[in-house]
Amino acid sequence: MVHTHRTSLLSGCLLAATLVVAGCRGTPSEQEPVHPIRNMYQQPRYNPQGKSDFFGDGRAMRPLVAGTVPREAYVDPEVETGWSDAQETWALTVPDAVVGGFGGMRQLLERGEDRYGIYCTPCHGVSGEGDGPVPTRAAGPIRPPTLHGDRVRHMPDGQVFATVTNGVRNMPAYGHMLSVEDRWAIVGYVRALELSVGANEARQ
Repeated sequence: MVHTHRTSLLSGCLLAATLVVAGCRGTPSEQEPVHPIRNMYQQPRYNPQGKSDFFGDGRAMRPLVAGTVPREAYVDPEVETGWSDAQETWALTVPDAVVGGFGGMRQLLERGEDRYGIYCTPCHGVSGEGDGPVPTRAAGPIRPPTLHGDRVRHMPDGQVFATVTNGVRNMPAYGHMLSVEDRWAIVGYVRALELSVGANEARQ
């Protein structure tokens, strides 16, 4: 009986102590809180519109990089994908917005020739006949098709753009390596190659 009374008394004391601790809100302190990793809590930084001793113009906030656009800016899906949802068809030619962004067709073709030489020539060859060093030296039937056949010639520019972007069969995707503008520039240069080869064949 005595043991039961002591147990009940001890339980009551523990319950009372728990309620006191739980109801204690503490008192305000002038000391800073303890942070185990202080360098993650207090980092050297500049405040918005603050002054900087590092940059020559004294401004902490830097000007936007040329060509920067907001995330919310409108992006033409035909330019981004080569496909027009409104017309439910591939873009027939390189979009005018892309040509204008390069400053004209000549500049677009110059850029396309440069990118084609780096990314396409190894397989498709300089002239687009599919006789680049990779299929020529590699073992096995992996020769890519000529870019001058009727199938590619009659393919809309948007579909060629999508092929460069996503790849097809043995051809890898280049969407993660080339900008949208550079992919369209390659499409434009492929068309220029087709015209050049077609003109040479007509003379013969």
